Amino acid sequence: MPTNTKNTLDESTPALDVNSANGSVHDAARKAERMIQDGIEILRSHSRVYVDAAGQQFDSAQRYVSERVKERPMTATMAGVGVGLLLGLLLAGGRSRRSH
Repeated sequence: MPTNTKNTLDESTPALDVNSANGSVHDAARKAERMIQDGIEILRSHSRVYVDAAGQQFDSAQRYVSERVKERPMTATMAGVGVGLLLGLLLAGGRSRRSH
């Protein structure tokens, strides 16, 4: 009879180890998921600060440009035409190189 008891324990021990390992993996997965969610939430809160700051900077730049255009509309127009011309030349130059 002692042999049967030993065989029963030996057969059940691997099952307990597998269940224990599955539980450990499941717990580790839950902890990792929580850590990732916490990291994402921290990233969101930090990005809100940067988005707000960038929005304020953009508003300031827009006001500055608007004021300068109102002060000197002809200079602003010529600068815009010059920038457009340069961009057009750069883009057209890139196309002519690709076609050859």
